[in-house]
Amino acid sequence: MKKFPIIFAGAGPGAPDLITVRGMKALEAADYILYAGSLVPEAVLTWAGAAAKKESSAGMHLEEMVDAMAHARDKGLRVVRLHTGDPSLYGAVAEQMALLDQRGIDYEMIPGVTAAFAAAAALKVEYTVPEKSQTLIFTRLSGRTPVPEKESLESLAAHKASMAIYLSAGMAGQVEKILAAAYGPEAPVAVAYRMSHPEERILVTVVERLAQTMAENDINRLALIIVGPFLETDKDVRSLLYDRAFRHGYRDKA
Repeated sequence: MKKFPIIFAGAGPGAPDLITVRGMKALEAADYILYAGSLVPEAVLTWAGAAAKKESSAGMHLEEMVDAMAHARDKGLRVVRLHTGDPSLYGAVAEQMALLDQRGIDYEMIPGVTAAFAAAAALKVEYTVPEKSQTLIFTRLSGRTPVPEKESLESLAAHKASMAIYLSAGMAGQVEKILAAAYGPEAPVAVAYRMSHPEERILVTVVERLAQTMAENDINRLALIIVGPFLETDKDVRSLLYDRAFRHGYRDKA
């Protein structure tokens, strides 16, 4: 009996047409799909074949998930483990792969679009603005799951780079205090709620009103907090890349 590698696939931020073509084709070919039911919307599963078995992992612990995938794979089924966004970012995939390694089970990974990129598209912004910020930090506030001390939000915010803060909407007051100390209370900040879902909302405010704005709009989960120089930069800022006086390997100076 032929056994196929288990595929870890990113579902993207929510809209079914924001999954990658490779991810879509994996769902179309799958016999068994184990999806992160608390986050992956049912709409993404429309790419699955009619005969595919679809099961939510929302109520499973790690060993149950791996057992379910391994059992289906051992029966010769094509297995897709479907994560929200991109599996490599807060996807807890490393521990799943470690157990598959112990069992000698092959697997592959298909990347996905993370919510921070869907938010940038909706805001019509560029995180990396010439001479303002060339660094984008993905991070989260320490909560029930700790963050290494050297990666505390305070230490990262001190760089004043562009930053997308995940998994921290329920601690908006703490985030506001930290961002106010680093970026200033009047710095613009955006809250991106359920990006690319039908109920998507983007709120732009200033740091000192972050917690109040989120409370007034009843947002305490499933939202990104985005801050950085890109929110206050004139879009007319020019890069060297397309400057007529800038020479590179594909173009001489004008």
